[in-house]
Amino acid sequence: MLSDAMVDAYLERIGARRPERADIHGLRHLQERHVLSVPFENIDYHVEGAELGLDREFLYDKIVTRRRGGGCYELNPSFGHLLEALGYRVEILSGQVFLGGAFGAPLCHLALRVDLDGEEWLVDVGFGKNSRFPLPIGTSEVQKDPHGDYRVVRPEEGGIQVELNGGIQYRLDERPVRIEDFLPTLWWYRTAPDSVFLHNLIVSHQKEDGRVTVNGRELTRTTAAGRETVELPDDAALLAAYEEHFGIVLDTVPKQPDVDPAIRIVMQID
Repeated sequence: MLSDAMVDAYLERIGARRPERADIHGLRHLQERHVLSVPFENIDYHVEGAELGLDREFLYDKIVTRRRGGGCYELNPSFGHLLEALGYRVEILSGQVFLGGAFGAPLCHLALRVDLDGEEWLVDVGFGKNSRFPLPIGTSEVQKDPHGDYRVVRPEEGGIQVELNGGIQYRLDERPVRIEDFLPTLWWYRTAPDSVFLHNLIVSHQKEDGRVTVNGRELTRTTAAGRETVELPDDAALLAAYEEHFGIVLDTVPKQPDVDPAIRIVMQID
């Protein structure tokens, strides 16, 4: 369990106030602040010698102390630790991402389920195009969110399916799992030749009025006024963009990956 001092530091990291009670109002505030403060990123997959881990202390150090971001394996369990310390009941669910017209392998996505007085809520701050607010699991109605129109449905095949603007994002197994269950898949993401994280170097951050993404050396800003993409010409410009737009300060320049065009399309979350 995170200590009170660690909770305070985490709340400062995301610019959130401590909720008076563990209710849906506090959960909505915390998720919104996390989404708007902590970027989705996979830089450490492209820095030689960089560590990746799933334990509580490692994730806290990376996201809170070093003020970095991460993927679903990092952001969602870290956020879950904060929620548990604040009195929320949290379970980890595993999922299959919908890519290229089919579902991928199990345990390739990690999301949270929060139980509030018998009502279940889907909490996800680590998918890239996740909702800004928690989604109720008990209804299949369209949920209007600043990031789009979401639906949480239970298909005939079973599980919990999340849809955005009419398209499938992923499907979750309703049986809770342990964080340790994701260790083999984390190893696969770090080593497999067709790992989406090895073929993409991406940092993406949802803002109040849009999104900022650096994909490789392309910087894309998306707002209500439109979308603009510029090329970052060198390493200095790349590091400066990381610091300016995401608050990420690096001593080492990540290696640019060999891009597979088909896999790169999957990661277009800008």
